[in-house]
Amino acid sequence: MNRKRTEVTTSRTGFPTVLWVPAVLGLALVVLPIVGLVVRTDFRDFPALITSSSALNALRLSLQTAAAATVLCLLLACPLAVVLARSRIPGIRLLRSIVLLPLVLPPVVGGLALLYLLGRNGFLGYLLDVTGGVRVPFSSAAVVLAQTFVSFPFLVVSLEGALRTAGERYEQVAATLGARPWTVFRRVTVPLLLPALGSGLVLCFARALGEFGATITFAGSLEGVTRTLPLEVYTLADSDVDSAVALSLLLIVVAVLVIGIARPRAWEGYR
Repeated sequence: MNRKRTEVTTSRTGFPTVLWVPAVLGLALVVLPIVGLVVRTDFRDFPALITSSSALNALRLSLQTAAAATVLCLLLACPLAVVLARSRIPGIRLLRSIVLLPLVLPPVVGGLALLYLLGRNGFLGYLLDVTGGVRVPFSSAAVVLAQTFVSFPFLVVSLEGALRTAGERYEQVAATLGARPWTVFRRVTVPLLLPALGSGLVLCFARALGEFGATITFAGSLEGVTRTLPLEVYTLADSDVDSAVALSLLLIVVAVLVIGIARPRAWEGYR
């Protein structure tokens, strides 16, 4: 009897049935293009296409640079998210808007901005070249910086949202009990960030893994040095369609595996 009442209550408090129509259309918008790739793929030659030397080099470089960009985002985004969520300085809203710019800017614009900052004609790049002979553009370091630039805001948004949702009461209580600011940050603020940190890092890694526009503008497409898997797909799109399709499918599989391993509960419908 109680089970029947629970089922009735659940059905009455559920979402409207009409929402299934746009929901299915939205799902089709994501799934059907992937199905098109699967149908187009020649699975007889698939192993040979994805294990070529150029494909393996691009995959290795993509994973290495995406991992490095994710670590860099972790080191920089946590302090910035705390500042944005807890600071009361004037102009904090403007600062937040500037931090979120890479979310709305075309990646090519971001790559161009990095090029004119760190390139030989950029004011910072010129100083690095003159003083230390360091040239960042068109190197593996440029790939990491481009990926960090476009993926960094995802982690900031996740962490700042978590801090704002949690509020400041725990930190205020710790401060009232005599804890120093660094102790409050280490023992209270960081644990508050942990639930959002995992999902934010996954978003960063996935975004860095699929980055194209800023990378090709700032780092170029040099095989074994800056040609990541998305750039390899773009290079092969005109000359070898079968390889481009196979590598596109490989990139999708890698992205799904990353999300599935990092967030296993995502497949169960939990956040």
